[in-house]
Amino acid sequence: MIIDCHGHFTTVPTSLREYRKMQVATCEAGQTSDFAPPPDFSDDELRERLENAQLGLMKERGIDLTLFSPIAGLMGHHQGNEALSRHWSRICNDLVHRVSNLYPDRFAPVCQLPQSPGIPPQNCIEELERCVSELGFVGCNLNPDPSGGHWTDPPLTDRWWYPLFEKLAELEVPAMIHVSGSCNPNFHHTGAHYLNGDTTAFMQFLLSDLFRDFPTLKFVIPHGGGAVPYHWGRYRGLAQDLNRPPLAELLMENVFFDTCVYHQPGIDLLTEVIPAENILFGSEMVGAVRSVDPETGHYFDDTRRYVEALTGLSEVDRKKIYEGNARRVYPQLDKRLREQEKITTPA
Repeated sequence: MIIDCHGHFTTVPTSLREYRKMQVATCEAGQTSDFAPPPDFSDDELRERLENAQLGLMKERGIDLTLFSPIAGLMGHHQGNEALSRHWSRICNDLVHRVSNLYPDRFAPVCQLPQSPGIPPQNCIEELERCVSELGFVGCNLNPDPSGGHWTDPPLTDRWWYPLFEKLAELEVPAMIHVSGSCNPNFHHTGAHYLNGDTTAFMQFLLSDLFRDFPTLKFVIPHGGGAVPYHWGRYRGLAQDLNRPPLAELLMENVFFDTCVYHQPGIDLLTEVIPAENILFGSEMVGAVRSVDPETGHYFDDTRRYVEALTGLSEVDRKKIYEGNARRVYPQLDKRLREQEKITTPA
């Protein structure tokens, strides 16, 4: 099985994007509660959006299952107030839940959290529990910068975050580190802000003893880990100079990277530097980069081609990257797949 750990419902009906613009505008105009309900979508409309995009590409590329979450760029935690974030997150999570019910063997749901700048992360627990315990979600996306590029909240390793981390550990749910849109003109959202968020989170982990307090807590740092694997010597050296334990001891039982790197040399380097046990296959297809690479004639985000082309990777390690690591890092996903296997396996 090939599991894509990083997918977003970027092909939502256009009316949802229009609704979101209206929702934010009314909040900015002074409405702070009792927001209008979202537009209604038929199952056929959702199927059409998916069959012509993510599902079609999954079939073409031989990807069996995608961990599917709301559009990262539209989480918009910096927009409106806490009430708006709660309302919007619930709408987006319910939509992803519908998709996972329409295609239970193709999509496993991952939720966004109703974060808001300056609001304690513990306020996200109610929605997290609803999604995991009631709706069967297998993971969540965690924004390390709800301010949208200004980094006004404490680092991820501050005790400010601990109540949420306690719940993540209790539910056996990993968090993918994923910022949202950038309202800071210095940082393009996908070209700079996303990779900044990935890199910053890793450095915060390096400086802390977070995993002594939460030994089972797991984070996936997407987009190939931001700058981290490509400057591994810098981070090894910083850990040494700062009298921190070696990275393998300090972080690598708890921190993982995906393969959302859009060229072969990048994937080559990722797999040379980072142990196979810490890499999960991901593509973020129909996401940050949607075009065809003129040098190869294939889509930039067709990351399976890069993994298949790796010459120094054993088949055992390839299977870990494609399936085994995802099932280990996401225990709720493994449980979901085992239940599906029981249903499809004749007695």
